[in-house]
Amino acid sequence: MISGSGGGLDGGAEFTAEGLEPLLREACATVGLGSRGAELLRLGSNAVYRLTSLPVIVRIARDRSALAEMERAVSVARWLQTQDFPAMRVPESVAQPLVVGGGLVVTFWESVQEHVEYATVGELADLLRRLHWLEEPESLGLPYFDPLAKLAASLEELDGISGEDRTFLEERAASVAKDYDRLDFVLPFGMIHGDASIGNILRHRDGHAVLIDLDGFALAPREWDLIQTAIFYDRYRWHTKAEYAEFVHRYGFDLMNWPGYETLADLRELMMVAWLGHQVGTSERSAVEFARRIRSLRTGEGRDAWGPF
Repeated sequence: MISGSGGGLDGGAEFTAEGLEPLLREACATVGLGSRGAELLRLGSNAVYRLTSLPVIVRIARDRSALAEMERAVSVARWLQTQDFPAMRVPESVAQPLVVGGGLVVTFWESVQEHVEYATVGELADLLRRLHWLEEPESLGLPYFDPLAKLAASLEELDGISGEDRTFLEERAASVAKDYDRLDFVLPFGMIHGDASIGNILRHRDGHAVLIDLDGFALAPREWDLIQTAIFYDRYRWHTKAEYAEFVHRYGFDLMNWPGYETLADLRELMMVAWLGHQVGTSERSAVEFARRIRSLRTGEGRDAWGPF
Protein backbone atom coordinates (compact mmCIF):
# COMPACT_ATOMS: atom_id res chain seq x y z
CA MET A 1 0.00 0.00 0.00
CA ILE A 2 1.19 3.52 -0.76
CA SER A 3 -0.22 6.84 0.36
CA GLY A 4 -0.75 9.98 -1.64
CA SER A 5 -0.59 13.49 -0.26
CA GLY A 6 -3.94 13.14 1.47
CA GLY A 7 -5.35 16.20 -0.24
CA GLY A 8 -9.13 16.37 -0.15
CA LEU A 9 -12.02 18.48 0.95
CA ASP A 10 -11.41 19.19 4.63
CA GLY A 11 -9.67 15.86 5.01
CA GLY A 12 -12.27 13.98 2.95
CA ALA A 13 -14.17 14.47 -0.28
CA GLU A 14 -17.87 14.07 -0.84
CA PHE A 15 -18.58 10.85 -2.73
CA THR A 16 -19.94 12.58 -5.80
CA ALA A 17 -18.61 13.04 -9.32
CA GLU A 18 -17.54 16.60 -8.47
CA GLY A 19 -16.02 15.72 -5.10
CA LEU A 20 -14.02 12.77 -6.44
CA GLU A 21 -12.58 14.47 -9.53
CA PRO A 22 -9.55 16.01 -7.76
CA LEU A 23 -8.89 12.72 -5.97
CA LEU A 24 -8.92 10.85 -9.27
CA ARG A 25 -6.36 13.32 -10.64
CA GLU A 26 -4.20 12.94 -7.52
CA ALA A 27 -4.31 9.16 -7.58
CA CYS A 28 -3.46 8.91 -11.26
CA ALA A 29 -0.66 11.45 -10.99
CA THR A 30 0.84 9.55 -8.05
CA VAL A 31 1.26 6.38 -10.14
CA GLY A 32 2.17 8.21 -13.35
CA LEU A 33 -1.11 7.86 -15.25
CA GLY A 34 -3.08 10.59 -17.01
CA SER A 35 -6.66 11.20 -15.89
CA ARG A 36 -7.72 13.78 -18.49
CA GLY A 37 -11.00 12.75 -20.12
CA ALA A 38 -11.62 9.87 -17.69
CA GLU A 39 -15.17 8.51 -17.96
CA LEU A 40 -17.22 7.86 -14.81
CA LEU A 41 -18.84 4.45 -15.37
CA ARG A 42 -20.53 3.85 -12.03
CA LEU A 43 -21.02 5.57 -8.70
CA GLY A 44 -22.17 3.19 -5.98
CA SER A 45 -20.14 1.21 -3.46
CA ASN A 46 -17.22 2.27 -5.65
CA ALA A 47 -16.67 5.07 -8.09
CA VAL A 48 -15.48 3.38 -11.27
CA TYR A 49 -13.65 5.33 -13.98
CA ARG A 50 -12.29 4.37 -17.38
CA LEU A 51 -9.10 6.20 -18.38
CA THR A 52 -8.64 7.33 -21.95
CA SER A 53 -4.84 7.54 -21.83
CA LEU A 54 -4.46 3.78 -21.24
CA PRO A 55 -6.80 0.75 -21.04
CA VAL A 56 -7.09 1.10 -17.27
CA ILE A 57 -10.05 1.12 -14.87
CA VAL A 58 -9.77 3.10 -11.63
CA ARG A 59 -11.92 2.20 -8.62
CA ILE A 60 -12.33 4.50 -5.63
CA ALA A 61 -13.97 2.76 -2.67
CA ARG A 62 -16.73 4.60 -0.80
CA ASP A 63 -15.91 2.69 2.40
CA ARG A 64 -12.86 4.25 4.04
CA SER A 65 -12.17 1.00 5.90
CA ALA A 66 -11.73 -0.91 2.62
CA LEU A 67 -7.91 -0.89 2.57
CA ALA A 68 -7.40 -4.48 3.76
CA GLU A 69 -10.15 -5.68 1.44
CA MET A 70 -8.60 -3.95 -1.56
CA GLU A 71 -5.13 -5.24 -0.68
CA ARG A 72 -6.62 -8.72 -0.69
CA ALA A 73 -8.41 -8.12 -4.01
CA VAL A 74 -5.13 -7.12 -5.67
CA SER A 75 -3.44 -10.22 -4.23
CA VAL A 76 -6.30 -12.41 -5.46
CA ALA A 77 -6.00 -10.95 -8.96
CA ARG A 78 -2.27 -11.63 -9.07
CA TRP A 79 -2.74 -15.19 -7.82
CA LEU A 80 -5.55 -15.94 -10.28
CA GLN A 81 -3.24 -14.81 -13.06
CA THR A 82 -0.70 -17.44 -11.98
CA GLN A 83 -3.52 -20.00 -12.27
CA ASP A 84 -4.40 -18.75 -15.76
CA PHE A 85 -7.91 -18.11 -14.46
CA PRO A 86 -10.02 -15.63 -16.50
CA ALA A 87 -10.40 -12.65 -14.17
CA MET A 88 -9.58 -8.95 -14.05
CA ARG A 89 -5.86 -8.25 -14.05
CA VAL A 90 -3.94 -5.49 -12.31
CA PRO A 91 -1.25 -3.44 -14.10
CA GLU A 92 2.06 -4.94 -13.03
CA SER A 93 3.83 -1.57 -12.98
CA VAL A 94 1.41 0.08 -10.51
CA ALA A 95 2.05 -0.13 -6.75
CA GLN A 96 -1.33 -0.37 -5.05
CA PRO A 97 -3.72 0.06 -3.31
CA LEU A 98 -3.34 3.83 -3.02
CA VAL A 99 -4.85 5.99 -0.27
CA VAL A 100 -5.89 9.57 -1.12
CA GLY A 101 -8.21 12.30 0.05
CA GLY A 102 -8.19 11.65 3.77
CA GLY A 103 -8.60 7.89 3.50
CA LEU A 104 -10.27 6.88 0.24
CA VAL A 105 -8.80 3.69 -1.22
CA VAL A 106 -7.95 3.57 -4.93
CA THR A 107 -7.11 0.55 -7.07
CA PHE A 108 -6.16 0.25 -10.74
CA TRP A 109 -7.25 -2.56 -13.07
CA GLU A 110 -6.63 -3.49 -16.67
CA SER A 111 -9.67 -2.63 -18.77
CA VAL A 112 -11.49 -5.68 -20.12
CA GLN A 113 -12.70 -3.82 -23.21
CA GLU A 114 -13.73 -0.36 -24.34
CA HIS A 115 -17.47 -0.94 -23.86
CA VAL A 116 -19.36 -2.83 -21.17
CA GLU A 117 -20.55 -6.17 -22.54
CA TYR A 118 -21.75 -8.83 -20.12
CA ALA A 119 -21.04 -12.49 -20.75
CA THR A 120 -23.73 -15.17 -20.39
CA VAL A 121 -25.22 -16.96 -17.40
CA GLY A 122 -23.83 -20.20 -18.79
CA GLU A 123 -20.31 -18.76 -18.85
CA LEU A 124 -20.79 -17.59 -15.28
CA ALA A 125 -21.56 -21.20 -14.32
CA ASP A 126 -18.42 -22.39 -16.12
CA LEU A 127 -16.20 -19.91 -14.31
CA LEU A 128 -17.75 -20.63 -10.90
CA ARG A 129 -17.33 -24.38 -11.38
CA ARG A 130 -13.70 -23.82 -12.33
CA LEU A 131 -13.13 -21.39 -9.46
CA HIS A 132 -14.63 -23.76 -6.92
CA TRP A 133 -12.16 -26.45 -7.95
CA LEU A 134 -9.19 -24.23 -7.12
CA GLU A 135 -7.43 -24.54 -3.78
CA GLU A 136 -6.46 -21.12 -2.53
CA PRO A 137 -3.04 -20.57 -0.93
CA GLU A 138 -2.94 -19.59 2.74
CA SER A 139 -0.91 -16.53 1.73
CA LEU A 140 -4.09 -14.88 0.41
CA GLY A 141 -5.44 -14.69 3.95
CA LEU A 142 -9.04 -15.05 2.81
CA PRO A 143 -11.55 -14.32 5.59
CA TYR A 144 -14.47 -16.50 6.57
CA PHE A 145 -17.65 -15.03 5.15
CA ASP A 146 -20.23 -14.25 7.83
CA PRO A 147 -23.36 -12.98 6.07
CA LEU A 148 -25.22 -12.32 9.30
CA ALA A 149 -22.46 -10.03 10.58
CA LYS A 150 -22.25 -8.32 7.21
CA LEU A 151 -26.00 -7.67 7.16
CA ALA A 152 -26.03 -6.47 10.77
CA ALA A 153 -23.23 -3.99 10.07
CA SER A 154 -25.01 -2.74 6.96
CA LEU A 155 -28.26 -2.19 8.84
CA GLU A 156 -26.49 -0.47 11.73
CA GLU A 157 -25.00 2.08 9.34
CA LEU A 158 -28.31 2.81 7.58
CA ASP A 159 -29.18 6.40 8.46
CA GLY A 160 -30.87 7.67 5.32
CA ILE A 161 -34.13 5.72 5.64
CA SER A 162 -37.10 6.06 7.95
CA GLY A 163 -37.00 4.60 11.42
CA GLU A 164 -40.02 2.47 10.56
CA ASP A 165 -38.26 0.92 7.55
CA ARG A 166 -35.08 0.35 9.51
CA THR A 167 -36.96 -1.40 12.34
CA PHE A 168 -38.78 -3.57 9.81
CA LEU A 169 -35.50 -4.63 8.19
CA GLU A 170 -33.87 -5.35 11.54
CA GLU A 171 -36.78 -7.49 12.67
CA ARG A 172 -36.83 -9.38 9.40
CA ALA A 173 -33.06 -9.91 9.62
CA ALA A 174 -33.38 -11.34 13.14
CA SER A 175 -36.02 -13.81 11.93
CA VAL A 176 -33.99 -14.92 8.92
CA ALA A 177 -30.87 -15.28 11.10
CA LYS A 178 -32.58 -17.93 13.21
CA ASP A 179 -33.41 -19.96 10.11
CA TYR A 180 -29.93 -19.45 8.64
CA ASP A 181 -28.24 -20.86 11.73
CA ARG A 182 -30.12 -24.12 11.16
CA LEU A 183 -29.08 -24.57 7.52
CA ASP A 184 -27.33 -27.76 6.44
CA PHE A 185 -25.10 -26.83 3.49
CA VAL A 186 -24.36 -29.63 1.04
CA LEU A 187 -21.72 -28.17 -1.27
CA PRO A 188 -18.07 -28.16 -0.17
CA PHE A 189 -16.81 -25.29 1.96
CA GLY A 190 -14.09 -23.25 0.31
CA MET A 191 -13.19 -20.23 -1.79
CA ILE A 192 -16.04 -18.16 -3.24
CA HIS A 193 -16.25 -15.04 -5.36
CA GLY A 194 -18.74 -13.58 -2.90
CA ASP A 195 -20.81 -11.51 -5.34
CA ALA A 196 -21.25 -13.90 -8.24
CA SER A 197 -23.86 -12.59 -10.65
CA ILE A 198 -24.26 -11.70 -14.30
CA GLY A 199 -23.18 -8.16 -13.41
CA ASN A 200 -19.71 -9.35 -12.47
CA ILE A 201 -18.82 -11.33 -15.59
CA LEU A 202 -17.73 -9.34 -18.63
CA ARG A 203 -16.82 -10.16 -22.21
CA HIS A 204 -13.13 -9.55 -22.80
CA ARG A 205 -12.12 -7.74 -25.96
CA ASP A 206 -10.70 -11.03 -27.27
CA GLY A 207 -14.04 -12.79 -26.73
CA HIS A 208 -13.66 -14.83 -23.54
CA ALA A 209 -15.56 -14.21 -20.29
CA VAL A 210 -13.81 -12.87 -17.18
CA LEU A 211 -14.81 -12.42 -13.54
CA ILE A 212 -14.54 -8.91 -12.14
CA ASP A 213 -14.93 -7.28 -8.69
CA LEU A 214 -12.62 -9.58 -6.76
CA ASP A 215 -12.86 -7.84 -3.37
CA GLY A 216 -15.52 -10.25 -2.04
CA PHE A 217 -13.34 -13.37 -2.24
CA ALA A 218 -13.74 -15.35 0.97
CA LEU A 219 -14.14 -18.83 2.45
CA ALA A 220 -17.73 -20.01 2.72
CA PRO A 221 -20.22 -22.67 1.58
CA ARG A 222 -20.25 -22.62 -2.23
CA GLU A 223 -24.04 -22.15 -2.20
CA TRP A 224 -23.35 -18.44 -1.71
CA ASP A 225 -21.96 -18.16 -5.25
CA LEU A 226 -25.13 -19.70 -6.72
CA ILE A 227 -27.86 -17.85 -4.85
CA GLN A 228 -27.94 -14.65 -6.89
CA THR A 229 -28.45 -16.37 -10.22
CA ALA A 230 -31.23 -18.45 -8.65
CA ILE A 231 -33.15 -15.52 -7.19
CA PHE A 232 -32.55 -13.34 -10.23
CA TYR A 233 -34.53 -16.00 -12.12
CA ASP A 234 -36.95 -17.23 -9.48
CA ARG A 235 -37.94 -14.01 -7.72
CA TYR A 236 -37.23 -11.13 -10.07
CA ARG A 237 -37.36 -12.69 -13.56
CA TRP A 238 -34.12 -11.01 -14.56
CA HIS A 239 -33.08 -14.36 -16.09
CA THR A 240 -35.24 -16.58 -18.25
CA LYS A 241 -36.12 -20.18 -17.45
CA ALA A 242 -33.81 -21.30 -20.26
CA GLU A 243 -30.92 -19.21 -18.93
CA TYR A 244 -31.29 -20.64 -15.45
CA ALA A 245 -31.53 -24.18 -16.82
CA GLU A 246 -28.27 -23.57 -18.72
CA PHE A 247 -26.64 -22.30 -15.53
CA VAL A 248 -27.71 -25.41 -13.60
CA HIS A 249 -26.60 -27.73 -16.40
CA ARG A 250 -23.16 -26.19 -16.72
CA TYR A 251 -22.46 -25.82 -13.00
CA GLY A 252 -23.96 -29.21 -12.11
CA PHE A 253 -26.19 -28.32 -9.16
CA ASP A 254 -29.64 -26.77 -8.82
CA LEU A 255 -29.71 -24.66 -5.68
CA MET A 256 -33.48 -24.33 -5.87
CA ASN A 257 -33.81 -28.06 -5.11
CA TRP A 258 -31.88 -27.66 -1.85
CA PRO A 259 -34.11 -27.39 1.28
CA GLY A 260 -32.29 -24.29 2.50
CA TYR A 261 -32.86 -22.32 -0.68
CA GLU A 262 -35.66 -20.05 0.55
CA THR A 263 -33.77 -19.09 3.69
CA LEU A 264 -30.60 -18.30 1.77
CA ALA A 265 -32.67 -16.38 -0.78
CA ASP A 266 -34.34 -14.33 1.97
CA LEU A 267 -30.97 -13.46 3.50
CA ARG A 268 -29.33 -12.53 0.20
CA GLU A 269 -32.37 -10.44 -0.68
CA LEU A 270 -32.14 -8.53 2.60
CA MET A 271 -28.48 -7.80 1.91
CA MET A 272 -29.45 -6.41 -1.51
CA VAL A 273 -32.15 -4.18 -0.03
CA ALA A 274 -29.88 -2.91 2.75
CA TRP A 275 -27.14 -2.11 0.21
CA LEU A 276 -29.63 -0.09 -1.81
CA GLY A 277 -30.75 1.72 1.33
CA HIS A 278 -27.30 3.27 1.61
CA GLN A 279 -27.81 4.98 -1.77
CA VAL A 280 -31.20 6.62 -1.14
CA GLY A 281 -29.75 9.91 0.06
CA THR A 282 -27.69 10.50 -3.06
CA SER A 283 -29.81 8.96 -5.83
CA GLU A 284 -33.48 9.52 -6.59
CA ARG A 285 -33.51 6.35 -8.68
CA SER A 286 -32.18 4.36 -5.72
CA ALA A 287 -34.74 5.93 -3.39
CA VAL A 288 -37.61 4.94 -5.68
CA GLU A 289 -36.30 1.40 -6.04
CA PHE A 290 -35.70 1.06 -2.29
CA ALA A 291 -39.30 2.08 -1.58
CA ARG A 292 -40.51 -0.49 -4.14
CA ARG A 293 -38.47 -3.26 -2.55
CA ILE A 294 -39.51 -2.43 1.01
CA ARG A 295 -43.13 -2.53 -0.11
CA SER A 296 -42.54 -5.97 -1.66
CA LEU A 297 -40.95 -7.31 1.50
CA ARG A 298 -43.90 -6.09 3.56
CA THR A 299 -46.59 -7.45 1.23
CA GLY A 300 -44.85 -10.43 -0.37
CA GLU A 301 -45.87 -9.12 -3.79
CA GLY A 302 -44.28 -7.22 -6.65
CA ARG A 303 -40.80 -8.72 -6.73
CA ASP A 304 -41.09 -9.17 -10.48
CA ALA A 305 -41.21 -5.36 -10.75
CA TRP A 306 -37.80 -4.89 -9.10
CA GLY A 307 -35.20 -3.21 -11.28
CA PRO A 308 -31.60 -4.50 -11.34
CA PHE A 309 -28.85 -2.29 -9.89
